[in-house]
Amino acid sequence: MPRELVFRLSRFRDHYFPRFEQKYRELVARGQHPSTLFIGCSDSRVVPHLLMGCGPGELFIVRNVGNLVPPYDASHGYHGSAAAIEFAVLNLAVTDIVVCGHSHCGAIQALYQDLPAEARHMRKWLELAREAVLPVRASGDALRRVEQRSVVLQLERLLTFPMVRARVEDGTLFLHGWHYIIEDGRVLELDARSGAFVPLEASPVKPAPDPDESADLLGTYL
Repeated sequence: MPRELVFRLSRFRDHYFPRFEQKYRELVARGQHPSTLFIGCSDSRVVPHLLMGCGPGELFIVRNVGNLVPPYDASHGYHGSAAAIEFAVLNLAVTDIVVCGHSHCGAIQALYQDLPAEARHMRKWLELAREAVLPVRASGDALRRVEQRSVVLQLERLLTFPMVRARVEDGTLFLHGWHYIIEDGRVLELDARSGAFVPLEASPVKPAPDPDESADLLGTYL
């Protein structure tokens, strides 16, 4: 085990956990009740809790290559991401689902590349974003547009899940498409009316979490 990882585990146990011990005990005793399902990319530069200022028990997170949503019909066999979506909606009764793409996404770039033959799982998986690809050269601007188009595609595929569609239609579940600009620290949100991604701060938002709790959380990363 790398010494750095052991050090980080020790730091969690000795400095972070004591500050949230009561919260963790409550989450064990009462169970988890996150209100948001966050579907994000496995990219190491995307840190959902840090991005959203959330603490323990606030987010139910699904991460995979490219923040993609598999088909509901299970035609591709077993799938953890589809199971997580069902669990979040049916068991946890989340009220919001965020599909968060990001800038400089390696999965989107890979759609324009010839992948090695041994990357059989990745080749098949990335087909879930194929419809978002633009028939142009892979420039920075084009890739950003494809990243956003893929987010829209995944939101559409979410609506093929019966439990998602039913709750969206009755107003108890809301879907959100985000595009996180890593280098700027900004999040753009899909505006359903215009079809454009606009700065999130220009849209109505829920009250921010307790700043003291968020400060404690952020402190573990600084």
